[in-house]
Amino acid sequence: MVEGLLDAARRLSERCDAAIPSLIGAGGVAHATNPLNYAWPLHEAWLRLWGGHGARTLLLGMNPGPWGMAQSGVPFGATGVVRDDLGLPDIALTTPPGAHPKRPIEGLSSERQEVSGQRLWGLLLDLWGGPEATMQQVFLVNHCPLLLLNERGANVTPDKLPMAVIGPVLEACDEHLAEVVDLLGIERVVGVGAYALNRARLALGGVRFDVGRSRSGRDVHLATCWHPSPASPLANKNGGADWRANVTSVLHVAS
Repeated sequence: MVEGLLDAARRLSERCDAAIPSLIGAGGVAHATNPLNYAWPLHEAWLRLWGGHGARTLLLGMNPGPWGMAQSGVPFGATGVVRDDLGLPDIALTTPPGAHPKRPIEGLSSERQEVSGQRLWGLLLDLWGGPEATMQQVFLVNHCPLLLLNERGANVTPDKLPMAVIGPVLEACDEHLAEVVDLLGIERVVGVGAYALNRARLALGGVRFDVGRSRSGRDVHLATCWHPSPASPLANKNGGADWRANVTSVLHVAS
C-alpha cells in the first residue's frame, strides 16, 4: 500500500514538473514550485510513517501555501506539528530554482507556522488523542501539490488559472486522487472547502451529488467542511468554535 502511494506521488510529481513552465505568467502566477520534488524526502517520510494505518476517510485540500506543505512536504503541514506531533525527521531542504525570493524553503526548521495547518491538525489530534489514532481515522491529501505564488508572494489557487493552462495539471491531480482512494480503500472524501469537494466529484465521477465511484466500482461518499483559513469569516467566528464544531460534525465525531 505505502509503496503504491509513493509510486502514485512520484508520477504526479513528474507530470506537475512538466507543466510548471506553462504556468508562469498565467493567472498572476510569478513563481511555481513543486514540493513533491524539492521536499520529496519529507513527503516520502510522511507516507512511509503515516500512509498505511487504516483510515477510510480522506481529507482533501486544494494546494499548498508557502508556510505549510511548501516547507514540510505534508498536507496542511505546519512545521511545528509535523516535527513535534507527527514525528518526521528534520531533513534539510534546498530552495528550488524559481522559488519566490521572499519565500525561501527552510524545511521543518521554519519558525513561521501555517495557521490553517495548526488549526486543522490541532483539531484532529484533539479529537482522536494522538497521531496514530488520528491516522486510523483520516488521511490527508492536497489535490494539487504545486506552490503557486504571485509577485508579492501571495498564494494563487488553481481555480484562478485559465483551464487551457491548468487543465493538464488538474487531470493529473484527479487521476492521483482516484488512485489514492483505491489504494487506501477510502469510503468517504471530505473536501476542505467547496473547491476540493468539486474536484473530488470530478475525479470520482459522481453517481449522485454526494456519492462518487472508485475505480474498482465502490461507492465513495462525498462531503465538505469549512476551510480553516484565517481569511475565512466562518473559520474565525466565535473564536474558531463554530469551525471546530462544523468539522467535528462532518467527521461524525461526538463533540
